[in-house]
Amino acid sequence: MEKWIIIGVVVLLLISCFITVQQGTIAVITMFGKYRRILHPGLNFRIPLFEKVFSRVSIQNRAIEMEFQAITQDQANVYFKAMLVYAVLDSQEETIKNVAFKFMDNRSFSQALIRTIEGSVRGFVATKKQAEILLLRREIVDDVKDSLDNTLETWGFHLIDLQLNDITFDAEITTSMAKVVASNNLKAAAENEGQALLITKTKAAEADGNAIKIAAQAEKEASQLRGQGIALFREEVAKGMTEAADKMREANLDTSLIMFSMWTESVKEFAEKGKGNVIFLDGSTEGLDKTMKQMMANDLLKK
Repeated sequence: MEKWIIIGVVVLLLISCFITVQQGTIAVITMFGKYRRILHPGLNFRIPLFEKVFSRVSIQNRAIEMEFQAITQDQANVYFKAMLVYAVLDSQEETIKNVAFKFMDNRSFSQALIRTIEGSVRGFVATKKQAEILLLRREIVDDVKDSLDNTLETWGFHLIDLQLNDITFDAEITTSMAKVVASNNLKAAAENEGQALLITKTKAAEADGNAIKIAAQAEKEASQLRGQGIALFREEVAKGMTEAADKMREANLDTSLIMFSMWTESVKEFAEKGKGNVIFLDGSTEGLDKTMKQMMANDLLKK
């Protein structure tokens, strides 16, 4: 019977010589209440009855949700909802010792970490005006990281991320900010509408001006062409009349006959193309003789 008792005690001692450390954790071993060593994940040997597991330190990422208030430079209350992600700095022995022995327990560490971050955010917000806060989300996070990195390293941790999920103000401030935004939007819309109207009118004026210039240029060119046409027509008429007059002189005929023919042709044109207009011509002998003399005089002046 005693033999079996001894065997059982030996088996229990052998079993107690081995300890399993879970993945993602590191065991801190003490002997007689004093730190001795650390054990990494897996099956580890220890001295039974003397070496004890003081704590198991998780090296996985941890997350804490936070809600706190800050006051801006212009005395506006700002309410933050944030999530903090942190972890043990590394698995080195000195780091694990800091994590295991710096604080009495995890609750004390979490409280210190939260209060430190809240103080850092409040210090930054106190230097800014409420209108600036919503635009400085990234700057707030960077400032907190810069100010906490050294402190957290002495505790054996490092800050992975600080997410400011929600930033709100008192209802009165929110309402006033909404009114400011609305008024700014209306002002911008009015300015844009005015600029659009100015551009439209400017472009219309430019188009009208260009149209007038084009029309004037076209009219100028048309007038020039009409003038050139009339001049050519008169030149050809003069040449024809000169040739006819020369031939009539060679035939010993009176050249006034040409003038009479022109006068009758004119009467014919008036009748055909007058479009109902009334034109008075002196058809008497004296009037005809006067008209012929005037036409002959014009012909002599041209020569």
